[in-house]
Amino acid sequence: MASFTASSVSFGSVSCPFKNKQVSNLRRASLSFSGKGLSSLRSQPPRFRVSCAAKPETVDKVCQIVRKQLALPSDREVCGESKFATLGADSLDTVEIVMGLEEEFGISVEEESAQSITTVQEAADMIEKLLEKKC
Repeated sequence: MASFTASSVSFGSVSCPFKNKQVSNLRRASLSFSGKGLSSLRSQPPRFRVSCAAKPETVDKVCQIVRKQLALPSDREVCGESKFATLGADSLDTVEIVMGLEEEFGISVEEESAQSITTVQEAADMIEKLLEKKC
């Protein structure tokens, strides 16, 4: 059995499509690294960052707004992992989605942030951050 210890480990965009019960018997996991060698981890200062996903209620509300803005049929699945482009949204649709989110949640989204949103989950996470800043 091998072990790994580091002062800092970071991951880029990670998606976990598993349902809660699908990984209940997980006993072993493996990690693979590419690019920089492990020696580069030693030169980085220790840091700790926690990133939380948006509340399920926020994700559900964003799903409703996206469904309405894109006039999607009720049988079309829209979830946190749904990409706007996959749902048929073009750049104008995305602007309208962001405007609908601003109106619904009483927030203001900077153009730079709006352009980086590609999924329902990203939109919900951004909303939570903006609402947190308002308080």
